[in-house]
Amino acid sequence: MGKNEGNRRSAISTAVVMICTLLSRIMGFIRTLLVGYFFGARGQADVVNLVFSVPNNMRKLLAEGAISAAFIPELSREVHEDSSGERARNLGRQILGLLCLIIIPIILLSLAFPRQVLAIFQGFEDPSQVEMAVSIFRWMIPYLFFVSIGAIMMAVLNTHFRFLVPALAPIIFSFCVISSLLFFARSLGPLAIAFGVFLGGIAQVGVQYPAFHRLGYSLKPSFHLRGQGFSRLLRRWIPMLFTSSLFYLNSWLALRLATILPEGSTSALTNAIVFYQLPFGLFSASITTVLYPRMSRDVAQGNQEALVESLGFGARNLWALLFPSALALIVLGAPIVTIALARGEFTPADARLAAQVLMAYSVGMPFVGLFNIAQRALYALGAVRKAFFCALVAVVVDMGFSLAAVYLWNWPVQALAWANSFAFALGALLEYLIIRQMTGQGFSQKTLKSLGTSSLATGLGMGLILVLQHFLGNRWWIDGSSWKGFAILMALCGAGALLILILYRWTGVEVVSIILKRRKSST
Repeated sequence: MGKNEGNRRSAISTAVVMICTLLSRIMGFIRTLLVGYFFGARGQADVVNLVFSVPNNMRKLLAEGAISAAFIPELSREVHEDSSGERARNLGRQILGLLCLIIIPIILLSLAFPRQVLAIFQGFEDPSQVEMAVSIFRWMIPYLFFVSIGAIMMAVLNTHFRFLVPALAPIIFSFCVISSLLFFARSLGPLAIAFGVFLGGIAQVGVQYPAFHRLGYSLKPSFHLRGQGFSRLLRRWIPMLFTSSLFYLNSWLALRLATILPEGSTSALTNAIVFYQLPFGLFSASITTVLYPRMSRDVAQGNQEALVESLGFGARNLWALLFPSALALIVLGAPIVTIALARGEFTPADARLAAQVLMAYSVGMPFVGLFNIAQRALYALGAVRKAFFCALVAVVVDMGFSLAAVYLWNWPVQALAWANSFAFALGALLEYLIIRQMTGQGFSQKTLKSLGTSSLATGLGMGLILVLQHFLGNRWWIDGSSWKGFAILMALCGAGALLILILYRWTGVEVVSIILKRRKSST
């Protein structure tokens, strides 16, 4: 497959994953609305959200985090070296066996001692809340087993460049939870969401199984945990697990520091993260999901030049998508947050504080995107300890700056977001320098030119929005949420986006030209 053909296929796969991710986030938002509708914002809702966070965070850390990240490069190597596929299928059974040895004891302990497990994360003082949490937890914790199996199936399918079915799995999960809430919330209360989560975990396995089975893989675990492939996987997994743990510790510290700042700081931080994650999770996660198996296959084939090209292709598309997203949140952050949230007890002043935090986070958005994809490139190269070192530097800088800002300088909550942006920009630069040293290659002139082109086009698009805002004033959004304000906001975003797309097309930015070329070839 030629380089251009590979880039075209990656772009189309990324578009498919983006569409599914967008649908998944919309359904996740509907799920959140229904929880609020049926259970309010306190009491029962607090119990539901806290209990679900326990298996959900375990899933991110154990299944979809370190193990999947370690599994994909090693599976790619086995697929490349053994054309029969037997070694790859055997490794798949071994990783399922390893997961069973890790996940099943956690589930059994949680079922036997639910109060003690929940107390590790946060205890409830009200006895009725404790009983409710225990009941919900016993239904939810088995979800960890099914979603972990689903994560391995997702990794297998992605390694074989099957992206549609794995991208549909989270949508199926949300559908199960939403349906359970709609049909059973009145009769079962909070247990309805636990029942939906349980069914959703099973459904994520079921929807992926046909494609998984067609590739010749089996869900029968193997406990014969030996062999060079499995040993290499373990050597990758442990440093990756520590790396994932660093990021969770870093997020926890930021929220903990926000609680000791003036009232409203915690809400400002969490609300800013919600808006930040909308474009970032959509674009960065989709591009990384598609390119990680490709970079792993490049390394398995001994082609480091192709890996650097894959990384450059990812960087070009990240810049083209994240620059406009970041600048839109910087320029329009206050109107966006105000129109979305300023109703009831949430005041325009609360919205402005959240927008200031959002601006600080958004400055670092392109760098965090580059950090994530460069980290995957290091994982593909087998440089897991170097990836851990880069993550450690970023987290230590972030934590150090945040602690100093709060305890020494008495800075407001925005400082926590600035610390994150600066730290991960430094981490991304460090990762890039290590990759260049390992491969002997840096970004191509095409990639560097794309950086300038995307920056210029985005700047002009945001300039148009600023000019239009100057003539409109701020009365359309400053008084709070309204349909008129929403319509104006959409018109401003549309005008800026249209100008950026025209400039991208004119200058040949890849993310647009590949899709247009695909459309022409299909007509």
